[in-house]
Amino acid sequence: MTAEAGLPDTLRDLPVWTPDAVELADLELLLAGVYRPLTGFLGSFDAAMVIAGGRLSDGTPWPVPVTLAVPKELTAHERIVLQDPEGVPLAVLRVAEVWQDPTTQGWRLAGPLDALRSPAHGPFHRLRRRPEEIPPSDGPVLAVATREPLHRKQLGQLRQVAERLGARVLVLPMLSGEHDESLVRALLAVRRELPEGARIVPVPLPARDDPDRDVLLHAHIAAAYGATHLLAERETEGTAIPPVVPEPWAYDADVEVWRPVARIEPDHVQAELTPERLGELLDAGEPVPDWFTPPAVAAELALARPPKRSRGITVFFTGLSGSGKSTVARGLADALVERGGRTVTLLDGDVVRRTLSAGLTFSRADRDLNIRRIGFVAAEITRHGGVAICAPIAPYAATRAEVRRMVSVSGDFVLVHVATPLEECERRDRKGLYAKARAGLIPEFTGISDPYEEPDDADLRLDTSRMPPEDAVAAVLDLLVEGGWVRPE
Repeated sequence: MTAEAGLPDTLRDLPVWTPDAVELADLELLLAGVYRPLTGFLGSFDAAMVIAGGRLSDGTPWPVPVTLAVPKELTAHERIVLQDPEGVPLAVLRVAEVWQDPTTQGWRLAGPLDALRSPAHGPFHRLRRRPEEIPPSDGPVLAVATREPLHRKQLGQLRQVAERLGARVLVLPMLSGEHDESLVRALLAVRRELPEGARIVPVPLPARDDPDRDVLLHAHIAAAYGATHLLAERETEGTAIPPVVPEPWAYDADVEVWRPVARIEPDHVQAELTPERLGELLDAGEPVPDWFTPPAVAAELALARPPKRSRGITVFFTGLSGSGKSTVARGLADALVERGGRTVTLLDGDVVRRTLSAGLTFSRADRDLNIRRIGFVAAEITRHGGVAICAPIAPYAATRAEVRRMVSVSGDFVLVHVATPLEECERRDRKGLYAKARAGLIPEFTGISDPYEEPDDADLRLDTSRMPPEDAVAAVLDLLVEGGWVRPE
């Protein structure tokens, strides 16, 4: 694929590539100058040095490897246009090194970047700033990097530390692609409770696998924006700016305020609302107590995590051809429609093949693409609060996991394995497919000439050779009722 119109003539013949979510965030921060001294994606030696010792090859401290993965066919080019998911060209990578990741064997490109335009995607993009757009402070600046709303406890600790340091406050919501708009709205909702002059600057930064390196990166980003201190939950060595750990706070049930634990009588300390208990309240649609968080934040929490009975959900059936998954899926759809209260969409494998995936073959690549298409539609249905019922064969574990991730961004996912034995599926063979596969007339047929990877993460396992369809439907309904997604009949 080559770059489209809208680019200078000298760039139109260059290949284009859309990085993944983490790499896109890294690209935006590289182009904005937040990742200085980096000017592009790292090569093999720098990446290895960062992983091993947290430093670039020249000795400069740097917490995480910032690399770009590409398919092998792009490794033969000297320049690559990098674009966002909507196809907007953002930068040209001048390839200085092509290398293979020793852990994944995937191909990587390294080199400096030439900016084409500033990224403009994502919620609240108008609040994002380049470091040079932040007016310098004549005193200390206390940064708080957060992926969660600030509740009354955190607000009190933040005000206390800022007052002690005589610092202005910089709130850096770390955007990960999941409920970003809700996080920023929740922080804007408590702006009046922040110290005067506090600034909120969203930063696109999906979480990495290593929490300690995450903290180091947060400190580097905060320093790039002019912060002199970072509010942190614990001491961490090697940060770009010193972390400040606030003293413990708790809710004083006697005077009904949050304050330092040292100032509260032991028998007046009220147990804090744990994340698990908060999740239970939201799942049940019960109010979040005012002593825990301001009402405006509670409202945003409820929007981001609606009660289960009104939350979008995908019920994904997988199993061999002839296992009975379509029959059970149709029965479940009918039962949910009869109960009312939910919008139900059935994405049956054969129907999808004739419509959404018309023209695809049964090669592994096309079967994966078929499941991704189903997953995309199911995720959109789920995002809008509906119930998506899917019934493809979906033989590959990796593709099923990909669909689970797609759906889980905005709702819930339930996997049902219709584990009817191959012998029974072949005995039924209503369409004559197994007979044709045995005769070699259908290549790559799941269960015969192509594998079916049985799920080890199914929420429910059914064998329709041992139960009538109505009992299988009842078992799925029981699971949904027990999970809180469907009201008891």
